[in-house]
Amino acid sequence: MKIGAGIFFTDYTMPAQEIGPALEARGFESVWAPEHSHIPLSRRSPFPPGGELPKEYYDAMDPFVSLSAIAAVTRTIKLGTGVCLVIQRDTIQTAKLVASLDQVSGGRFLFGIGAGWNQEEMEDHGTDFKTRFSRMSEQVAAMKAIWTQSKPEFQGKFVSFPPMMTWPKPVQKPHPPVILGGAYPHAAKRAIAYGDGWIPHKARPQYGDVADFLPEFRKMAQEAGRDPADIPVTVWGAAEDAGQLRRYQDLGVDRVVVSLPSKSADVLLPRLDRWAKLIEAVG
Repeated sequence: MKIGAGIFFTDYTMPAQEIGPALEARGFESVWAPEHSHIPLSRRSPFPPGGELPKEYYDAMDPFVSLSAIAAVTRTIKLGTGVCLVIQRDTIQTAKLVASLDQVSGGRFLFGIGAGWNQEEMEDHGTDFKTRFSRMSEQVAAMKAIWTQSKPEFQGKFVSFPPMMTWPKPVQKPHPPVILGGAYPHAAKRAIAYGDGWIPHKARPQYGDVADFLPEFRKMAQEAGRDPADIPVTVWGAAEDAGQLRRYQDLGVDRVVVSLPSKSADVLLPRLDRWAKLIEAVG
C-alpha cells in the first residue's frame, strides 16, 4: 500500500521546494495539494466536517504552482491535486496545465478532481451549484479529447470548442489518472462512471467509516462492467497508527494520504520522521 501526504501550501507553510524532497527521502509515494481559489466572506456554505473553516483554506496557493516547484527538485514522488476544483477552471487551460505538469515531472502527475462544496465560491466563477456535477463530467470528457487527439473538438452543454490543435500532450498514456474525490455513494458512482480512481475521506460524521463501503463500491464497479482493480481507492486522512494502516492494506486500499498541518519545518519534519518509521513498518 502506498502512503502519500496532503498539505495546504501557503506563504507560511514549509516551502514546497523543501517539503517535496523531505517527503521523497522518507519514502512517501505522493504529495497532494488541495485547492480553493478564495473563500467568500458571506460563509453561507457550512464546512463539511463541521466547525470553523481552518485558516489555510483562505490562504491556499495554486496547486499547480506548488506541485511544479516540487517536480523541479524531486525525481520519483508523484504529484497530485487533492483535489482540483475543475468546475471553477477553464477547461482548455486546465487540460494544458495537466499535460504541462505531467511533462515537466516526467509522467508523475495524479489528477485528483472534485466539484467542491462551497456554493458561493463556485458561483463567483460563474458555476451553477445545481449543475456542478454535470459540468465536471463534461469537462473531463473534453479534457480527455484534448489529451488524446491531435485535432480535438467537443460540443456539449457546458464545454464547446471547434477542431483545434493544442500541445503538449501528457507523458502518461492515454492521460494522467483522473481520480474522483468525494463521499459514498455519489462520488463513488462518478469514479466508476468516468474515473481512474476514487478518493474518499477516512471518515465523516454524516457518512461513517469508508472501510464499511469498500465491498459495496467494488460490487457497484463490477455491476457497471468495470474491474475494481482499475479504480483504485485512495483513503484521505490516515492517522499515525500502524494497526489502522494494516487494516486498510488488508482491505485492498491502494493508497492512504495523511493530512499534514500548514506549518513550518520545525513542526513538520519531526512528524515526517515518525511517518517514515510507519512507512517502513507497513511497507
